[in-house]
Amino acid sequence: MATSHTWNFFRAGGFDQVLLDSGADLLALKELDQKLWVALGCPTRGIEFDGRTLELIDSDADGHVRVNEILAAIEWAGSLLKNADLLVGGADSLALADIDGSSAEGKQVLASARHILENLGKPDATEISLADMADIKKFVAGLEFNGDGVVCAGRIRDAGLRATLEDIVKCAGSVADLSGEPGINREIADRFFAEADAYAAWQAKGDSDADILLLGEKTLAAAQALHAVKDKVGDYFTRCQLAAYDARAAVPLSRSAEDYQQLAAQNLSAQNPDVADFPLATVEADKPLLLVSGLNPAWQGRMDALREQAVAPLLGDKKSLSAQDWAGLCDKFAAFDVWQAERPAGNAGQLGGARLREILGSGHQALLDDLMAQDKAVEAEVKATRLVEKLLRYKRDLFRLANNFVSFRSFYTGKDKAIFQAGTLYLDGRSCELCVKVEDVAKHAGLAGMGGFCLAYCDCVRGGGAEKMTVAAAFTAGDSDYLMVGRNGIFYDRKGRDWDASIVRIIDHPISIRQAFWSPYKKLSRMIGEQLQKLAASKAGSVDSRMANASKAATEAPPKPPFDVAKFAGIFAAIGLAIGAIGGILAWIVGGVLGLKFWQIPLALLGLALLISAPSMVLAWFKLKRRNLASILDANGWAINARARINIPFGASLTGLAELPQGAHRSLADPFEEKQVMWPFYLVIAAGIVSLIGLWYVGFFGHR
Repeated sequence: MATSHTWNFFRAGGFDQVLLDSGADLLALKELDQKLWVALGCPTRGIEFDGRTLELIDSDADGHVRVNEILAAIEWAGSLLKNADLLVGGADSLALADIDGSSAEGKQVLASARHILENLGKPDATEISLADMADIKKFVAGLEFNGDGVVCAGRIRDAGLRATLEDIVKCAGSVADLSGEPGINREIADRFFAEADAYAAWQAKGDSDADILLLGEKTLAAAQALHAVKDKVGDYFTRCQLAAYDARAAVPLSRSAEDYQQLAAQNLSAQNPDVADFPLATVEADKPLLLVSGLNPAWQGRMDALREQAVAPLLGDKKSLSAQDWAGLCDKFAAFDVWQAERPAGNAGQLGGARLREILGSGHQALLDDLMAQDKAVEAEVKATRLVEKLLRYKRDLFRLANNFVSFRSFYTGKDKAIFQAGTLYLDGRSCELCVKVEDVAKHAGLAGMGGFCLAYCDCVRGGGAEKMTVAAAFTAGDSDYLMVGRNGIFYDRKGRDWDASIVRIIDHPISIRQAFWSPYKKLSRMIGEQLQKLAASKAGSVDSRMANASKAATEAPPKPPFDVAKFAGIFAAIGLAIGAIGGILAWIVGGVLGLKFWQIPLALLGLALLISAPSMVLAWFKLKRRNLASILDANGWAINARARINIPFGASLTGLAELPQGAHRSLADPFEEKQVMWPFYLVIAAGIVSLIGLWYVGFFGHR
């Protein structure tokens, strides 16, 4: 694919990677074919990179950074700098003179940078750094107007206006200002004043109509007393009307004697619901309702309130009410009931009509609107303040991110650790540099196992278990003989902090050709050792069993059978044949070796060793050649676009083996060294000499 930029590539990991050395290289990345990018996406968590910078690059906030987002970040930062090479240095400071103010956004960023320095007490400073932006949120929140359109009570000097804002918060709620303090925005203020206007108009209607507030301020209490008994009083007069319609209804409508008998068994009180269900008074045809006596005790208190708050002020000191009196009393509250039904929704009414009229007449609404407008007016300036932080972070971090994304230059050159390397694990006399953070071991192992690495998953804790994490460490040198679940080591993260590490899972793959060479012999040795242990355990058990039953066997043992000569002759013949066959094989091997010339014997032994080890070595070689970093990173959410192989020499550099320091003095005297028993070696040598003499004597070497 033809491009206007001349690219340089370097080869590492078995594939070509782009070499990024200048700001021009970064700006031209939009022209580079994405098939040549090592990665197409990476997570914003679990990697050793500034999280705030990744959040700014991750424009859709989905937790992943992709190609287009990196290109957009480079293009934006490059457009605000006079020299794109400033993106390469990695410094966290920026000279004001290097900001390109030719565009509207550039002018805004430059003005904001100067504004920040001025507020920090450095109006004459010629550069700004991330240290100046260390607490940008606190800085922005401390401004009198911070651009969020929220006004807080604590920033209002006028006591009356402050009290109004506090009342608004009480009735209409609040939102958090950038400082964290509760305040109001235009939406809350508009809602409150709309409710206040509606309530004030509604209140004015009641104040201006004598039929509504017929008892003035006491109307509401009187209406509540009326409604508390309205249904019960209506029930009483209806029962009396039925008794007038049919005299026979008076007794059952007053409840029967049996109903009272059921109540008699209960512990009665005025609050008993069964008592409250009885009629308000005894039923008779056209009987008025007595207000003082003869009432159901469960309703006596509410009827007293009705008489004091509604009947006495409107009908006089009556001791009873007729049906007509009751109907007239209810009619007097009809206008009030309609007015109450029209009460506007909202909480502004809790302040009361007098307070609302005071607020509406104070002009505070216009003052609050003006304060919110002033705050909102600096929104662009505050946003530009954040753009200054963004530009400083991009200037410091974009070049490093590109060399861990577009190419894996940091990883393959070894000059710096890659952003996916979490730290170093020390375990089993080795240091593992290829360690990545893992959130789900089972999920990660399912894909990472295809990479061909010997991986040890370790749970790491520090601070007594207060901090925890899991890492996957790749062992790429040495062997896996003593790697097992439960072994402990120390993990040092990128900040130099130490963690207690314990292996919880192992993915076993060949580590080296050397390990593969010795693997058959180790397996044979292990098998022989296991068989010997089983045989020894079996013999020990048999001896214990015989000793436990010795006395019983002595008393109950059957007579020995007569010696069977034919049977034992067959056994001895079989043993002889076996020994003869083994001896023949050994004689053939020894004869073949001794039949060679002296200088050919070591070559023959070496060939035999290679014949045994070659299959495992060849298999290990193919697996080691196929080791792929992509599987480990893909399992962590990366989108690796290349076959990032780890060959044998590079893999060996990722795991350090224990070595004595150069120039160190070493004493071989070990006071606790196990003393070797030499007689088995002497026995083997003697057996060999006897065998050679026997072969010579029978003419095997052709002297006869």
